Amino acid sequence: MGLLERKQKTFYRKTKKGNIIKIVREHYIRDDIWCGLDGCGSCEMEDAILEVHNTSDSTLVPQPHHLMIDTNVALHQIDVLCDDSITDIIIPQTVIQEVKHRSLPIYKRLRDLIESSAKRFYVFSNEHHSECYVEQEAKETLNDRNDRAIRIACWWYSQHFKSAKQSVVLITNDFANCMKARTLELKAFTMQEYVASLKSSPGLLDLVANLDKDENEELIQRACIYPPHLGTAEINQGVKRGKLHHGVLKTSRNNFLEANVLAEGFAKSILIQGRQNLNRALHDDLVAIELLPEEEWSTPSTVVIDKEKQEEEKEGDSEDEGDDENTLTEEQKLLASGRGKGERQPTARVVGIMKRKWRQYCGIIKKNEITDSIRHLFIPADKKIPFIRIETRQPDLLYDKRIIVAIDSWPRDSKNPKGHFVRVIGNIGDKDAENEVILLEHDCPHTKFSESVLNCLPKLPWIITEKDEAEREDLRHLDVCSVDPVGCTDIDDALHCRKLPNGNYEVGVHIADVSHFIRPLTALDKEAQNRSTTVYLTNRRIDMVPDLLSSNLCSLRGNVDRFAFSVIWEITRKAEVQSSRFCKAIIKSRGELTYQQAQARIDDSIMQDDLTNSLRNLNKLAKKLKKKRINAGALVLASMEVKFHMDPDTDTVVDIVAKQHLETMSMVEEFMLLANVTAAETTLQHFPDCALLRRHPAPPQSNFEPLLAAADSQNINLDVTSNKTLAESLNVATRDNNPFFNSMLRIMTTRCMMQALYFCSGTLEPPEYYHYGLATPTYTHFTSPIRRYADIIVHRLLAVIIEADRTYPELLDSKKLADLSQHINYRHKMAQYAGRGSAEITAIASLRGKVTEFDSYVLFLHKNAIQVLVPTIGQQVTLYLDKRTRKKDDKKKDKKKSPEAMEVDEEITPTFEFNDKELYVKCGDLVLRPFDHLRIQLSVDASDVQHQRVVCQLVHPVIPGFSVPSVSQDTQEPKLKKIKT
Repeated sequence: MGLLERKQKTFYRKTKKGNIIKIVREHYIRDDIWCGLDGCGSCEMEDAILEVHNTSDSTLVPQPHHLMIDTNVALHQIDVLCDDSITDIIIPQTVIQEVKHRSLPIYKRLRDLIESSAKRFYVFSNEHHSECYVEQEAKETLNDRNDRAIRIACWWYSQHFKSAKQSVVLITNDFANCMKARTLELKAFTMQEYVASLKSSPGLLDLVANLDKDENEELIQRACIYPPHLGTAEINQGVKRGKLHHGVLKTSRNNFLEANVLAEGFAKSILIQGRQNLNRALHDDLVAIELLPEEEWSTPSTVVIDKEKQEEEKEGDSEDEGDDENTLTEEQKLLASGRGKGERQPTARVVGIMKRKWRQYCGIIKKNEITDSIRHLFIPADKKIPFIRIETRQPDLLYDKRIIVAIDSWPRDSKNPKGHFVRVIGNIGDKDAENEVILLEHDCPHTKFSESVLNCLPKLPWIITEKDEAEREDLRHLDVCSVDPVGCTDIDDALHCRKLPNGNYEVGVHIADVSHFIRPLTALDKEAQNRSTTVYLTNRRIDMVPDLLSSNLCSLRGNVDRFAFSVIWEITRKAEVQSSRFCKAIIKSRGELTYQQAQARIDDSIMQDDLTNSLRNLNKLAKKLKKKRINAGALVLASMEVKFHMDPDTDTVVDIVAKQHLETMSMVEEFMLLANVTAAETTLQHFPDCALLRRHPAPPQSNFEPLLAAADSQNINLDVTSNKTLAESLNVATRDNNPFFNSMLRIMTTRCMMQALYFCSGTLEPPEYYHYGLATPTYTHFTSPIRRYADIIVHRLLAVIIEADRTYPELLDSKKLADLSQHINYRHKMAQYAGRGSAEITAIASLRGKVTEFDSYVLFLHKNAIQVLVPTIGQQVTLYLDKRTRKKDDKKKDKKKSPEAMEVDEEITPTFEFNDKELYVKCGDLVLRPFDHLRIQLSVDASDVQHQRVVCQLVHPVIPGFSVPSVSQDTQEPKLKKIKT
């Protein structure tokens, strides 16, 4: 028959402003909704999804059957549902709606499972089914109504499937729901019960989430480590009254027992110290906090406690609950010992979690000394995350593997959260496994491009048509060339310069016209938007767009015709811009030059060809442009960047190359900056409310405090009043006896900076557009559309301005553009972190199996450690000032020691005095301050499988009882090589 009844559903919704609005929707009831079973004689359907089963693998349900899940299972047991052995699942529409409302990430994973033909997950529209739709009863909660709707749907299936000799089993972790289902004579089990009954999938039990029940009398009677969390209503009331505050919790890099929360109304972040005050909150959780009495306020800890976590890791998993009390006591003593003498800051405790940021975590499991135990300790790769207790019945298969674990709960009586195993990534040390860990930990999309994305690509052979030539400006007669790093294949930009009859110069920057190939709202566009940026690891590149575009059709390669989006200026000899224009063009690059090759052309006076003279003129103008920028207050900062040359066969480091500073690098940079500024000014002029810009906020004064203290310790006065005064101060801050001093100062200054951010012009006032680092009122990104999605949006806006393309609603929607900006900012930040993480593990790999000496410089001082910068490998390492006693089993070993295990006679124990006001560490007559030179030995702790901790020992200056003798000549620091031409 079809449509039977039309109902009106009325509900009320609260807006962000607090207003209540009434929403009325029509709801249709039908009698022709399919069951989804292939071979069902009752339903007339086009494409059946569920298969008829002839056997059962379950000892609980010996009859052939299908599973129906409730919302609780969908939310918390998604990892089980993702397993290949779980197929033919019925998901009521009620469940889909609830999951979408409660967890968007889980909803997306569930949709992926539904769309997979191999999984055979069928969505049953019970909310529109004439026999399954239920109204909410008086005094019935919405949750109880939904549970009842799921039970009714399961009952309908149990009756409907009888003719096909199939059973239906309801999987629910809700005890009350399970009992009510059984009163309807339905088969109902928890996920744990059902999975345990499967004969052919014993390993599947490890994937089942172990969810603790609500805090009840039994839990209260147990010894609890943590106080209870407040409920949502209590938190909201507390925040409204001003008794509580809220913000995102950020765990310290140097101290996993310390965190900060930036809350509204506070100039500085609020300090959280100690495991109990953190109260089961994890990094990035949105938490509710309560300020402690002012007499209990504290100062940030001056001790590095990361090593304590490493020691705990080595000791293994203790089953003794009494050890938890001892650990907590030791941690409190350690925090107290590191309390500084500076100004106390507001200190608080976490009283509730408003929003969890739990995700899946990569790491390894620690081998349990109890052979038959199923309890194991999972050690996350992220040091900010505590160890996680999991249960597994297949530990031998997981040792020496990188695995993924998800957190299920964190009971009050457990020092660590509890979780479950998800999947194996690969072997520890395997190149692909280690790369995947970095990408997963930083949430970088890295799967292969889907078929729908690849279908959006142009077909080969690709040619430029007469229509293309008619619509574009032909610039193939110009001497255009690209200048890039060695090995670059995704060439975004090219340049040209020629003299005009009036004595001025015509300068052009030509950018790959990626937006021509990536059309709005296509699958390719959505994928590029999701990725937002190309990710660069030391031995791998994860492209934002498919290789056909990034390294071929969009790449401005030499001697081939390519589409470009060009900006062309008329510039005087004094580098003053007279005019600018944008156009879509066709170019033909005269050459793919490296920075070194371009520099060699400029320096070789014999070469007088048009291309070389073009480069010389570009270089002269670039120097004048840079001088103007610096005079305006632009900062010249520094980083620890080095380049690793890898052997492609063995994946080992064969060379470490210092970042070489050539004039041609600055030449390209200046014109890319000019192109970006011109694009920002143009888009803002035409689209004042929806231009995609990039701002760099001025750092608050508190950000500069560590830098100013370090500079003051060396009698250097830095003026941080503005970017211009800071730049001038940095230019004159030198030390004749320390050639690396100024670079160190600039590196420390870089760490004081705020993050540069994309934003929509309509969401901020013009004074907030300012870019502090570049000293420009407006800025955006236009020059790298192959690897940045923000540039594609800017290209689309410019194309509308020059009437080369049409607009579309999403492009001019300031709210959607603001949301997109936030997404791009997140992806960009994560890609940066992934690149740094890759460089760190590569640097550690270059140290493995040997002891090497390096020159280093003091960066930060703590009570129990000094953090030093090692320019040769581009890394920061920690030199601990305290000496640990060896474990008992180590002392029984042979007295012969490898260089890695070198230990100092424990009878001589030097005393270090730390002064956090004048910022120095003193031992006897020796005083160490920031920027001081140290000679150190580095090796890798082979027993630290997870984090591959670098062991740092002091060689010079010599401190009796602490320093170690220099190693032999063949393990000296490798000379830092420069990139060869």
